[in-house]
Amino acid sequence: MNILFFLTPKEEVAYVFEDDSLRQTMERMEHRRFSCVPIINKEGKYVGSISEGDVLWGLKKLGFLSLKEMEKIPITTIERRAHYHPVRVDSNMEDLIGKATQQNYVPVVDDGNNFIGIVTRKDIIQYCYKKLSACEEM
Repeated sequence: MNILFFLTPKEEVAYVFEDDSLRQTMERMEHRRFSCVPIINKEGKYVGSISEGDVLWGLKKLGFLSLKEMEKIPITTIERRAHYHPVRVDSNMEDLIGKATQQNYVPVVDDGNNFIGIVTRKDIIQYCYKKLSACEEM
């Protein structure tokens, strides 16, 4: 099965740029109600992902800054505890399933490591459920 059938394209994904501030990142996450977002650079390459937990631990380490102070802190200075490893666009569902057990979504990149979107854990579970249901009907 081609993973592009399950891809949420970059245009529909909330993401941040690596030079966005801590405040910008928090506001984007709050507005979109996502607990984790991809980080990309200005060239569109996938850099990593940042979670609410990463932000919370970063704030604790930095001393709970004011919103004004958070504007001066690049998001890449916040330590990331989990590494959301991407898959290439030509990967198969088996590649995704292993990653989805450890992460909420799987970032998808093309041959040049350009971020093209995500496949959510929910989409992977729904795919597996449909496959299992089809096997049980036989």
